[in-house]
Amino acid sequence: MEFINGVKQKEDISVGQLLTGDYTGKSVKMRGTVHNVRDMGEVVFVILRKADGLVQCVYEENAAAGSDAGLSHEDTAGAPSVPAAGSLQLSDIKNLKEESAVEVTGRVTAEARAPYGYELRLSGIEILSEPDEVLPLAINKFKMHTSLEAKLALRPISLRNVRERAKFKIQEGIVRGFRDFLMSQGFTEVHTPKIVSRGAEGGSNVFKLDYFNKKAEMGQSPQFYKQTMVGVYDRVFEVAPVFRAEKHNTTRHLNEYVSLDFEMGYIDSFEEIMAMETGFLQYTMELLAKDYQKELNMLDVKLPDVSRIPAVRFDKAKELVAEKYNRKIRNPFDLEPEEELLIGRYFEEEYESDFVFVTHYPSKKRPFYAMDDPADARFTLSFDLLFRGLEVTTGGQRIHDYKEILKKMEKRGMDPADIESYLMIFKYGMPPHGGLGIGLERLTMRLLGEQNVREASLFPRDVTRLEP
Repeated sequence: MEFINGVKQKEDISVGQLLTGDYTGKSVKMRGTVHNVRDMGEVVFVILRKADGLVQCVYEENAAAGSDAGLSHEDTAGAPSVPAAGSLQLSDIKNLKEESAVEVTGRVTAEARAPYGYELRLSGIEILSEPDEVLPLAINKFKMHTSLEAKLALRPISLRNVRERAKFKIQEGIVRGFRDFLMSQGFTEVHTPKIVSRGAEGGSNVFKLDYFNKKAEMGQSPQFYKQTMVGVYDRVFEVAPVFRAEKHNTTRHLNEYVSLDFEMGYIDSFEEIMAMETGFLQYTMELLAKDYQKELNMLDVKLPDVSRIPAVRFDKAKELVAEKYNRKIRNPFDLEPEEELLIGRYFEEEYESDFVFVTHYPSKKRPFYAMDDPADARFTLSFDLLFRGLEVTTGGQRIHDYKEILKKMEKRGMDPADIESYLMIFKYGMPPHGGLGIGLERLTMRLLGEQNVREASLFPRDVTRLEP
């Protein structure tokens, strides 16, 4: 009888272990991918790519002479024959194929010119696998110098580039900051369904499904469910995909994106939600500065100052940019993309802030569950957060009274029977509450200074792309 006792400790080390341990002068094993081979004549540099960085490996024929250096190869179908262990030649190193998976053995040596200040003086290589074809992209270059279309069409390959990998490590840090901060504030993580009978936002921009001969949709938002869970846990959050069947083909829209959602109960005002998001941003920027500095430096990212974020009413924001930039107000009920850019520009110029909360959006442009402002029912207790002129968050206070939500639905010509299960939570009592949804890809895009949201999506889905 065999038993599994837990994680198996392997002999090979990571870049993190190399940097934090005392390995100088010692022989170590590392597994990774051949990122690049640089032939300098009698010296060959093999750059090993690991999950946490690049490692410079060096082979010199004279230095290796008389050592136990060797190249071995696992038996694989169609694999070329290679020298047996103990007979490693310079030519064998030169013939290594980029993107081969290998295990290297070498002595750790300090070298200021190498990544992280260390290199491995090779004494052995085992080839674990080899590619069948030459790479279609120069992923071993710091910048690939190729089109976005090529990067997306060959996404499994382009993501191996160090700059592409750095983008999504930073995105990992954003999600990590969101989760860690909210859990420190008493939130519970939940997981809500994405196949629903009716979208939270209504309208025609939904993907329809045949669900066992019933009509169903892909969820536009976890809104109904996260409100439901406020009645269970008071404070909840979720990180999950949402789906919008909008036929946009712009640099800011995706048909599937990751939404960072939270909902909180027992609030006194919708400003508490804005304050919670500000706290998340403060925590996350500190986390990125502490744990993701390597990636930030690689992409030349300067973190924004989030020590304080200005807030301005929707109607006032329109007036400010109309006056300063001599722009006529064309749509009194919503912000056009150009207006968002100008609002972002205004608050950067006047207050040196990359972020601005725009509050009190018109009721006409907000969902039925948004609470109207008691002082003026034409507006809602809601907000958007703009980051460098792009909306990255929508949130606000919700109606929590059963009679009030029925009244608003009636005004909009909505049938309560269509969302009976949602209305159940109000019928049986709900505390004052509110929340928000943050577009992860948009937030990442603006943080990185990218111009297209697809740059911040691992495998983007838009009106033309369903693969890879």
